[in-house]
Amino acid sequence: MCGIVAYLGPKQAYPILINGLRRLEYRGYDSAGVALLNSKLNVYKTKGKVADLEEFVRDVDISGTIGIAHTRWATHGEPNYANAHPHFSQSKNIALIHNGIIENYAPLRKELETRGYKFESNTDTEVLTNLIEDIKINENVSLFEAVRIALNQVIGAYAIVVIDANDPNSLIAARKGSPLVIGIGKDDYFVASDATPIIEHTKNVVYLDEEEIALIKRDSDLKIKTIRNKEKTPYIQALEMNLSALEKGGFEHFMLKEIYEQPSSIRDSMRGRLHAEAGSVSLGGIIDYEQKMVNASRIIIVACGTSWHAGLVGEYLFEDIARIPVEVEYASEFRYRNPVIYESDVVIAISQSGETADTLAAIELAKSKGATILGICNVVGSSIARATHAGSYTHAGPEIGVASTKAFTAQVTLLTLMALRMAQLKGTLTKSRFIQLLHEMERIPEKVQKTLEVSKKVIEIAEQFKDVRNFLYLGRGYNFPVALEGALKLKEISYIHAEGYPAAEMKHGPIALIDEEMPVVFIATNKGTYDKVVSNIQEVKARKGKVIAIVTEGDVTVRGMADYVIEIPETEEMFVPLLATIPLQKLSYHIAVMRGCNVDQPRNLAKSVTVE
Repeated sequence: MCGIVAYLGPKQAYPILINGLRRLEYRGYDSAGVALLNSKLNVYKTKGKVADLEEFVRDVDISGTIGIAHTRWATHGEPNYANAHPHFSQSKNIALIHNGIIENYAPLRKELETRGYKFESNTDTEVLTNLIEDIKINENVSLFEAVRIALNQVIGAYAIVVIDANDPNSLIAARKGSPLVIGIGKDDYFVASDATPIIEHTKNVVYLDEEEIALIKRDSDLKIKTIRNKEKTPYIQALEMNLSALEKGGFEHFMLKEIYEQPSSIRDSMRGRLHAEAGSVSLGGIIDYEQKMVNASRIIIVACGTSWHAGLVGEYLFEDIARIPVEVEYASEFRYRNPVIYESDVVIAISQSGETADTLAAIELAKSKGATILGICNVVGSSIARATHAGSYTHAGPEIGVASTKAFTAQVTLLTLMALRMAQLKGTLTKSRFIQLLHEMERIPEKVQKTLEVSKKVIEIAEQFKDVRNFLYLGRGYNFPVALEGALKLKEISYIHAEGYPAAEMKHGPIALIDEEMPVVFIATNKGTYDKVVSNIQEVKARKGKVIAIVTEGDVTVRGMADYVIEIPETEEMFVPLLATIPLQKLSYHIAVMRGCNVDQPRNLAKSVTVE
């Protein structure tokens, strides 16, 4: 969740570090800081944004060719100067930045206090910093060895970078349960929590694996060991990312840019996989596990947030067209309820970042029970990509806005392809019906493009309802997950309370909320349970609720009942989520802008949730 950047090389570190922190602002944070080593080790940090840190260091010494920097999302202790990173050791000879949570920090802190250590913050990070220093001094070992020994004593998750005032030529980096990537330049090294701060400097990177420690030394090759002291050979790979993808490209916000990128991101997620003319679907990443899926007694989908909503769409898809039973689980609850898992189960883990801690924990539990684990994520080389047996990347490209848009539709696209492939292998669709669906799916990107053109109507609705306190979103079948996702988007970026429900459930409780002040969004496309949804709209209108309806182009029935109507192109029922989601994303966006909210960095949220 927090952001890490570090640099070692011949250039001045501060400009590289501060620009890297700006690249990581999308992750969500509440304080920022930097440590720079020149003639002495200086730490500068402040509550607030990267811009506040820049102002804070305006009149201080920021020289030095080695440094570490951090943006913090609070876990231990409120956002303030004392709790911000980097953290000094008591002697101020060691500084450390840290993502993750040290679960046994309290007993470690108590033990260090008995040895005379005093603490300035409420953080687990300062405990780890002093533990490393205590080991280094009392066991008379190098900083690298002190870090290794300390990490064998901690329980929890970490991605850390450590700098020592007595060694201007080295950085130590380590990870467990939280991502860390090392960029290798011509004469310099870069470290970051993801590749976005690195891409403008080098495309050669090493992703640290679980419980690995890196010794990064000036004018030397990268050295890696495990915390058990086993040497590893660094595996250097090339980044598949372009710098232009990290810029706004003329849009006011990253979120709006990413909403408008969806025709391309959906097409990219289908490219090389959907072959309508040949009548086939090919998913190279899972080809060795296709028969496992065909023979699976059930599929379990684990995910969090928006990815969980994509999983719900997947449930309808797999059960509807491939006739495979599916359970969709919150990854955050899955591991704690002692789930029944069989070796014949296939678990699909979905995560935009590929680093979601709850989803990783669910993967490890399912693996321990012998299940086959497949991953769907957007980040090459991410932890989930490495932890699963196989999987597929969505190819949505970098998503900077905290509220997911194009990653959601890319995930749904990939789940649709998987379900179609299973239907093809199992013969649960006729050949003619299967080919018909492939051709319609091939047309989805152009229909998404057409859906994006409804801006005027969406802005009108946003203006009307930007000051309300509550929203309801209702849908049935494939459109129920769309209702959930629409409500989540509004909550995330506009801070308006919103709830999604199956439309039929409204009369079992939420109908009590309906009055002339309550806007109700219906996904009321002309497929499936259309007539039932029409009845639900009548129930809302009878209680003077304000109805906003997403309808199929040319609809007359709902248009005659609803207060506001947004049309989407005609398509197959199973593809409606890819279209109906678009105007709901835009509605949330425009309401948030009109309310003066920080669209790309909504309060309290982080892009990559790497803590449980």
